[in-house]
Amino acid sequence: MEELDITVFDLFEKCYKYNDPQIVRDMGIYPYFHPIQSAPGDEVVVDGKKCIMVGSNNYLGLVNHPKVKEAAAQAAYKYGSGCTGSRFLNGTLDLHLELEERLAKFVKKEDAIVFSTGFQTNLGVISCLVGKNDVVVIDRQVHACIVDGARLSYGKIHKFAHNDMDDFERVLSNIRNNSNARCGIIVVVDGVFSMEGDIINLPELVRIGKKYGARIMVDDAHAVGYLGETGAGTAEHFHLIDEVDLTMGTFSKSFAAIGGFVAGEKPVIEFIKHKARSYIFSASIPPSSAAAVLAALDIIQSEPERRERLWENARRMQREFRELGFRVSKTQTPIVPIVVGEDLECFAFWKALFDNGVFTNPVISPAVPSGQAMIRTSYTATHTKEHLDRVVEVVAKVGREKGLIS
Repeated sequence: MEELDITVFDLFEKCYKYNDPQIVRDMGIYPYFHPIQSAPGDEVVVDGKKCIMVGSNNYLGLVNHPKVKEAAAQAAYKYGSGCTGSRFLNGTLDLHLELEERLAKFVKKEDAIVFSTGFQTNLGVISCLVGKNDVVVIDRQVHACIVDGARLSYGKIHKFAHNDMDDFERVLSNIRNNSNARCGIIVVVDGVFSMEGDIINLPELVRIGKKYGARIMVDDAHAVGYLGETGAGTAEHFHLIDEVDLTMGTFSKSFAAIGGFVAGEKPVIEFIKHKARSYIFSASIPPSSAAAVLAALDIIQSEPERRERLWENARRMQREFRELGFRVSKTQTPIVPIVVGEDLECFAFWKALFDNGVFTNPVISPAVPSGQAMIRTSYTATHTKEHLDRVVEVVAKVGREKGLIS
């Protein structure tokens, strides 16, 4: 038998040639995968070094709360460490059902469903709702899980310029005029954008979306818990609860655990329960996480002063950095990013802050546009005045050393 003349290409060749991380390591400014050697909180030990943490999403300061930790521990003792199966089969606990009922009431919707992670929530919801004759419309700066959920669907994807409602209407108008006018449309946006910290212009988005017959889904991962009168998120903040069709959230921010959820009309949630692949084929969240979220919900609802302290801290840091002369984007939330510029400059800025005892997050392309790399800082309800004083002092010092401010 004649042998085929095949030029072999090794799939791993690109891996062997990939040396970008090592180049940055050799420069001494590699910012990723530094192990935290203490309990999470506003002060942590990283690589043996004590730091003020302004890089977490622990907005309400609940991740180390005694009641949350005790609830998680008691659930582990009662139910074990995991569920060993998906919610479809042997992985549904009474805790999960209680949590879904509580979450639906909290965000003022008929029903809710809990996923294993926030990322899986968007993957499952978007991909199962959007069919081959449907369209998903997203902001250009939505989180990666929204992008991936749209890609996994069989529908067409359209994007509009970040928080630009004129461009949003242009996109919807083109869809209705140039496509099958009967196609289903869902608009999926972040309520609070996780890198920039700005809030979606939901009143205009809802008005325009409804004009063109679109359904509205808001990813409130970085909003639920603190935004809105009771912390129910972006829709509550704008008094548009009934105008938003689906509210999505995660447990890894304000709720101090791991997991995600989506809430909406009961028939829609029922459909998602039986169609979302990332729900059907994933093990359910462990009992400790479910119990932790329930405890966090209790605290959020009984201690509104936490939200007040968080907003005081957020507004102070926005004001301080702007007065120092930093470019702080259009943030409206506890996420306060400082624009640095090029990626390596951002890494160097991060390293200088870390060396001075302040832990932040460097954000580079493609998470932000090229040349717009930023240091993402974020604040909690439990940061003290002393914490914030020190952060301002260090950021100002490094900013002057790097020539970002005078």
